Amino acid sequence: MSKTGIFFANGNEEIEGLTVVDILRRAGLTIESISIYDEAIVTGSHNITFQTDTTMAKADFDSYDAIVLPGGMPGTLHFAEHEGVNSILKKFAQEGKLVCAICAAPSVLGAAGILKGKKAVCHPGFEEKLTGAEVMYDSVVTDGNIITSRGMGTAIDFALAIVSYLKDEATVADLKAKLVYR
Repeated sequence: MSKTGIFFANGNEEIEGLTVVDILRRAGLTIESISIYDEAIVTGSHNITFQTDTTMAKADFDSYDAIVLPGGMPGTLHFAEHEGVNSILKKFAQEGKLVCAICAAPSVLGAAGILKGKKAVCHPGFEEKLTGAEVMYDSVVTDGNIITSRGMGTAIDFALAIVSYLKDEATVADLKAKLVYR
């Protein structure tokens, strides 16, 4: 069974992160929320404080098959500045593990050189930060082991794309029916 890690930093968009956690768990997948700080308490971009499952120092990154970055500001900037986050992203991409980012967070992948030769999307206004990517304008784009999405309004589609990649379309169809989602 696959295991996914999702990073959280102060200032992340809560819906973009917690929607992924919720939907992956509904799909029967294991996902752990990871604070990039020494403590497991994170406050999102809309002042919602929550506790993550673990911290960067305690996470077993070798056990994850996928990693996810929610967007939001200034959370995305905290990811971009964090050497540990960038090291994990590059390692996962090089190993062919799934790397996912939504909203402004695909800019972190661009800066890390992960999007070279890939199709990718981001929040409007961040397109120039998708260094090396072919910029698309769909809700979600999957290109090999990279999944990117545009923003809070595409969070369910983003999470379902991750489920599709890690499981199958039958699971996605079942989730859509249970969620009463188109």
